[in-house]
Amino acid sequence: MSLPEPHVFDVITMGRVSVDVYPQQTGPLEDVTTFSKSVGGSPTNVAVAAARHGADAAVVTRTGDDPFGRYIARTLPEFGVAVDFIETVAGLNTPVAFCEILPPDDFPLWFYRAPKAPDLTITPESVPRREIARARVFWTTLTGLSDEPSRSAHHAAFDARAGMTSSSALHTVLDLDHRAAFWSETAAATREAAVALEHATVAVGNREECAVAVGETDPVRAADALLERGVELAIVKQGAEGVLAKTRDEVVEVRPHRVDVVNGLGSGDGFGGALVHGLLQGWGLGRVLAFANAAGAIVATRFECSTAMPTTDEVTRFLQEHPVHSGERPVVHPERSGERPVVHPVRSEEPADA
Repeated sequence: MSLPEPHVFDVITMGRVSVDVYPQQTGPLEDVTTFSKSVGGSPTNVAVAAARHGADAAVVTRTGDDPFGRYIARTLPEFGVAVDFIETVAGLNTPVAFCEILPPDDFPLWFYRAPKAPDLTITPESVPRREIARARVFWTTLTGLSDEPSRSAHHAAFDARAGMTSSSALHTVLDLDHRAAFWSETAAATREAAVALEHATVAVGNREECAVAVGETDPVRAADALLERGVELAIVKQGAEGVLAKTRDEVVEVRPHRVDVVNGLGSGDGFGGALVHGLLQGWGLGRVLAFANAAGAIVATRFECSTAMPTTDEVTRFLQEHPVHSGERPVVHPERSGERPVVHPVRSEEPADA
């Protein structure tokens, strides 16, 4: 008897989940008197952000069998994210994360994941391989490789993607998301990044994360190093300097938007969900990057993360109010060593923070 065909999701993300506890006042955490909670964890937030743009999204993760775990299981479907691949783990608590809001650019995170986070207990046997193989976009993060059995589970997922025969699969995205507290040493993260990049078609990270993954902080050199590892698209986020994306044939650099930053923590996840949307739509690189950059800027103006993710209409309106320059400015980027510099057309947005 043949098995039924698995559902084809637009995007499946895998890895970290938590309940984020957000102060309702800015300033040192010890002075805060009231808090709110929301679903958190970078890959989970990316699924929420993509769903806000209409994607059929799901997340592979684990929670504790506790009130916070039940809150996550109840809330994600309200965002349009399927919970088919979320299981509870007896004896472990759902993680919580506290943030401090110290505008304009300091947002420390305090993770409570001891003795072990349930999302790091995903096993290879529990990975929904058929669904992951068929998903149009599969998104995971470097932090999911920080411990066993999660590391082996991620490799099982990568193997499923490598063995895929479905024409529905478009991209495997590796978010270089690096949290030093999750690793015994930086060298271990670098080793795991090297292996994971072999399975990715898209890599996304900021300059510090690129330094961990490929030893480069200069955006162009970092992008080139990622491309040399085999990805098709390398995206380097530069904070107040904007974002750069590079393929073997094209470079696009988008400058940041000037916004009043309330909390910058969710910007990268908003960027990620919007990036997924652009990839699913088959847009050109310039349009994808401008859209994702604008989504990140919007989230930075809001207090929380998952609840802050904008809709497509909101991003479109933002771009109408902050239009791309009508012209293109040539930027000279020396390509690989020994080759002459090439002039690429680079689309540029108005200055901003995202």
